[in-house]
Amino acid sequence: MIMDIREILNSPIEQVVFEGREIFVKRDDLLSEEFSGNKARKFYYFLKSDFPNVKKIVSYGSNQSNAMYSLSVLAKMQGWGFEYYVHHLPSYLKAHPQGNYKYALRNGMRMIVSPNRPKRETFDPEEVLFIDEGGHVAEAKVGIGILGKEIAQWQKEEEIGNFSIFLPSGTGTTALFLQQSLPDVQVYTVPCVGDGDYLKAQFDELDADRTMHPIILEPKKKYHFGKLYRESYNIWLKLQAQTGIEFDLLYDPVGWMTMMENSAIFSSPLLYIHQGGLIGNESMLVRYQRKYGENIT
Repeated sequence: MIMDIREILNSPIEQVVFEGREIFVKRDDLLSEEFSGNKARKFYYFLKSDFPNVKKIVSYGSNQSNAMYSLSVLAKMQGWGFEYYVHHLPSYLKAHPQGNYKYALRNGMRMIVSPNRPKRETFDPEEVLFIDEGGHVAEAKVGIGILGKEIAQWQKEEEIGNFSIFLPSGTGTTALFLQQSLPDVQVYTVPCVGDGDYLKAQFDELDADRTMHPIILEPKKKYHFGKLYRESYNIWLKLQAQTGIEFDLLYDPVGWMTMMENSAIFSSPLLYIHQGGLIGNESMLVRYQRKYGENIT
């Protein structure tokens, strides 16, 4: 049974110690097993609003996208169909479904492999919710605004003074709208898809007023999205050992490595946003095992 996210918003904030530094962690991975993290925030508007004529969701992106799985959950909860376009589906994944792909299929997703991205204008807007890759939509501001209110309430209750927020970004939607909902708090982010210029362009698409954009920190090393790195796996293991929390294997290692490289942001309390995506670890761990074998160090 899929839990109704409308009843469970407001995730806990825990204080952890990693590599000798105290860090607060907003546990959006705990919102629910099926519909958690920043995608639950981004798609909250589509869950709570009435769409009496909508029959299906159409979106596009990678074949192991967190958004793909979350949209399959949303469609199932609302009784809609779900079509998802990808450029490529590896034969191994098709033969051995894993991770987000496997669970999205179980929720009724229809995957369409095509070299062409679907065009919004080809679908009836009354019957189809067309959602851009990764939930890069203005409607995401509603759920992320609720996240901002939760953080502000935590700051008040715990009597936290000045503090900063850090989170890794794909399209940057969460980071942007979180900065706008908390104008007195500095939000930092790191691009995990593309570089800083790509992320700035993503911000501009949603809001061209750069005075309310987060600060972008570039990692010291260029990490190609989806590529496997020993240091990413190693810091993921360290995080579990030292904090007791499982993080995402795709975005969080780059996030934590970049955060630890920028010691100046620790001058005041720092809150890290855990954005979920743990289902994707199933396929990522298989990939690491296939590439590096038993001893990944």
